[in-house]
Amino acid sequence: MTYEAIIGLEIHVQLLTKSKAYCSDNAEYGGMPNTQISPITIAHPGTLPKHNVKVIEHAIKMGLALNCDITNINRFDRKNYFYADLPKGYQITQDKTPICTGGYVTIKTAEGEKKVRLTRIHMEEDSGKSLHDQDLKDTLVDYNRAGVPLIEVVGEPDLRSGEEAYQYVSEIRKLVRYLGICDGNMEEGSLRCDANISIRPIGTEKFGTKVEVKNMNSMSNVKRAIESEIIRQTEQLEKGEIIVSETRGFNALKGNTFIMRTKEAANDYRYFPEPDLPPFIVTEKLINEIKDNMPALPEQLYSKLKNEFGLSEYDTTTIIEDKSTALYLIALCQHTSNYKAAANWVLGPIKSHLNDTATEIDEFELTVESLAELIQLIDDGKLSHTAASQSVFPEMIKSRNPNALEVAEKLNIIQTNDMGLITSIIEEVLSKFPEKVEEYKAGKKGLLGLFVGEVMKASKGKADPKIVNTEILKALDN
Repeated sequence: MTYEAIIGLEIHVQLLTKSKAYCSDNAEYGGMPNTQISPITIAHPGTLPKHNVKVIEHAIKMGLALNCDITNINRFDRKNYFYADLPKGYQITQDKTPICTGGYVTIKTAEGEKKVRLTRIHMEEDSGKSLHDQDLKDTLVDYNRAGVPLIEVVGEPDLRSGEEAYQYVSEIRKLVRYLGICDGNMEEGSLRCDANISIRPIGTEKFGTKVEVKNMNSMSNVKRAIESEIIRQTEQLEKGEIIVSETRGFNALKGNTFIMRTKEAANDYRYFPEPDLPPFIVTEKLINEIKDNMPALPEQLYSKLKNEFGLSEYDTTTIIEDKSTALYLIALCQHTSNYKAAANWVLGPIKSHLNDTATEIDEFELTVESLAELIQLIDDGKLSHTAASQSVFPEMIKSRNPNALEVAEKLNIIQTNDMGLITSIIEEVLSKFPEKVEEYKAGKKGLLGLFVGEVMKASKGKADPKIVNTEILKALDN
């Protein structure tokens, strides 16, 4: 029997705010354990929460970007459950009135674009963190993360494979980075994903028994975990076994899921209205202000690079993965009309330099004007791309000299169109390789590259390669 997977994802997005969701404690990641807390964070009796307006603005941004409806009257609820790292014994969340409803995420699949529907986006606070590997006998608790603001993006069960889930999480991560509301680092826990997975025979309507998979700390592990779980469930059904509703983790080293706990009954969180937080009214004025200040989104930049600049699908998709890279390229294209060359420089030499120096493009030493000048020197035939990328570009960075022409002249590698000089070098090179010349004339045309390379070497890179190529062919055909 052939089965299809039914997959829905729940993604927790840790919001970039200076303070926590319901108090003024520092929300920054990476502090020493239990140094970013106060009586409010650790729930001392008599302490009261208060709204962090920035959290609400971030949630609205996300909703607008994902085509959601924004809820005007936002109420808050207590979600009651016990964990050692949940100091209040409950979580402040939204149950009945999520700030965003509906909407969708567009992903690219082998069959084309697919819209994955959203159920809701709601605001809530994070719990603390239990540390099981710091002490031989005891579990330690760090409350720094308790109260850090989250939004939870809950998707409909519209995904059908690990690859589609990977694309979905990629789009969410890219979007939160573009919006500036989350750094999207799954390894640090600022973006966390739970997957609800079931399978059913193809052609049937009824969903199978749902299994939840947690503890996936990278996008590739989301894909691997889902694929592993689909195989496990398929094998169980093929053996005539029953799928049990349970929560499973993912072992990245072994590449399989493992049972954490069985869901014998539905969770009873005993939701009730949060009595200490008044409703928050989202006005049309606030929504319009946020709309007016929304940054360019990936879809808009994709359209610009693809349609206005005529870049390939690969170049466009690669460049918009990072907002700063896309904005740098767009700025560069204001100073050069050779858009393809601009993309090649951003994805080639610039990316290599940033990787080698472990820096971001926001810290890149050269202005777009300097790089555009370098591209123009190549287009004008004054520099070969090789000389520009291997000699001029590194020297501009090293010497902090933004003048590409000045650096090229100092290195003495401005290309020459002196036909007399080029012809004499070609004659000298061909006279050094009489046997190779005969082999070329006998049909071994691949030797042309050898001759061109030797001429370029003899001219110290100053000869125009196009002219060299043409003149060598003329000389060999005589």
